[in-house]
Amino acid sequence: MDCLELIAPCHFGLEAVLKREIIELGYDVVEVEDGRVTFCGDAEAVCRANIFLRTAERVLLKVGSFHAATFEELFEKTRELPWEDYIPKDGKFWVAKAASVKSRLYSPSDIQSIMKKAMVGRLSQCYHIEWFSEEGASYPVRVFLKKDVVTVGIDTSGVSLHKRGYREMSGKAPITETLASALIMLTPWKRDRILVDPFCGSGTFPIEAAMMAANIAPGMNRSFTAETWVNLIPKKLWYDIVDEAHDLLEENVSVDIQGYDIDGSVVRVARRNAEEAGVAHLIHFQERDVKELSHPKKYGFIVTNPPYGERLGEKEALPELYRSFGEGFRRLESWSAYMITSYEDAERYFGRKADKNRKIYNGMMKTYFYQFQGPKPPGRRKEQ
Repeated sequence: MDCLELIAPCHFGLEAVLKREIIELGYDVVEVEDGRVTFCGDAEAVCRANIFLRTAERVLLKVGSFHAATFEELFEKTRELPWEDYIPKDGKFWVAKAASVKSRLYSPSDIQSIMKKAMVGRLSQCYHIEWFSEEGASYPVRVFLKKDVVTVGIDTSGVSLHKRGYREMSGKAPITETLASALIMLTPWKRDRILVDPFCGSGTFPIEAAMMAANIAPGMNRSFTAETWVNLIPKKLWYDIVDEAHDLLEENVSVDIQGYDIDGSVVRVARRNAEEAGVAHLIHFQERDVKELSHPKKYGFIVTNPPYGERLGEKEALPELYRSFGEGFRRLESWSAYMITSYEDAERYFGRKADKNRKIYNGMMKTYFYQFQGPKPPGRRKEQ
């Protein structure tokens, strides 16, 4: 277990952000592809990646990669993989998910069934048994086919890493925690600068920003599938990395992070979520219309996920909403604004063309991350 290949899937369009995170954790990146980053590490890296990465959807332990254009080829090459190196005799194993893009094999259920049979065949031969109790730890397999190249990994995370454990309740059209973190990281915001979300909903942007400011590891308060893999990862490693995360906490940091929403019930949900995340003392939530957007200080940041109009009857209200947002932003002298939306007329009604525009897939929905950049504070201009 000295050198493992680990695969971290992420949102399409945000691979560079995840790559930077992995490098900052101290690991070597092997490959960057659409929607995933592969890197090298040891058993400790499995723990640290799950606990510290803010923008990865999960962490997979790569078992192998091969070409397969027929089901016979898929069976034989899956059988050739060293499954006994990862799955013990009593392990519970199955192909939890199969995805196929531009490949001749495209039926997820058939791919899953054939690969499971191949795994059973290999492990039966290795362990000299014909029947598996599968009463031990879980080893869910995920497979991805692209242009007939099959990549196989075992899921170390279990529940997706965007489930930090703090968001029991959500407002309308919530943005995932991993996506919110990645978008904040795409901005120059640091904890000594103001951050406001005028459409805060369940509070994800302010909460993720506050967790970054306080150096709270996103996975320190949840569990992972690989915690039970005592054949691969000593239990003590998990405890050590959680202790490391606690040592890095800076709960008493001073910040100016605010979240507004016109819906008072949603603001109450956001406050509860912030309490669950341990950052309620770092965020000021308020029931406020975007028309009242204001702040007495300069050089702040707006990072937000305004309504897209996906629900029936909402599209008619969007021009006025984005117009009000744009007017409020223009009153904030020297501020920068960053918004993710699928609304195609966002710039038109906001009243300004974005300085930068990045296409990002939020699930299957194509969205754009519009970046309206303000000037740097005088001190920062001198530093640069």
